[in-house]
Amino acid sequence: MARPASFGKRENEKKKQEKRQEKLKRKEDRKANTMKGASLEDMFAYVDANGNITSTPPEFQKKEVIDLESIVISTPKKTEDDEPSVFQGKVERFIEEKGYGFIKDLGSGQKYFFHISAAPREIREGDKVFFELERGPRDMNAVRIRYEE
Repeated sequence: MARPASFGKRENEKKKQEKRQEKLKRKEDRKANTMKGASLEDMFAYVDANGNITSTPPEFQKKEVIDLESIVISTPKKTEDDEPSVFQGKVERFIEEKGYGFIKDLGSGQKYFFHISAAPREIREGDKVFFELERGPRDMNAVRIRYEE
């Protein structure tokens, strides 16, 4: 024998009613458990010196004064006796039409780019010169070029 269809509908209605009652009860519990009487101090959170969140306020102490000049972030500052500021080299290649060339350092053997604006007008390939280095857009460039003294 099959059950009457109205029995299933009544069961479904009862389940829906029970779910509504449970939901209403949970809502009332949430309202009861909220911090209605909590003070503003109870709601604050503090961060300690290590970055951890705590409920206790930090102790105020005198701040340590740090000399900013003593902080080394990257390479140390260059001094006079670190590297020679004037190098000796030989003009390896010079393209007169374009106005630039390359000087080979006699000490290290490295080649450095130079522009005619940083050199004497009468410079030619094979000349021995003195020069200084300066950071350019790509690499180190030879600047303040002069003939041997």
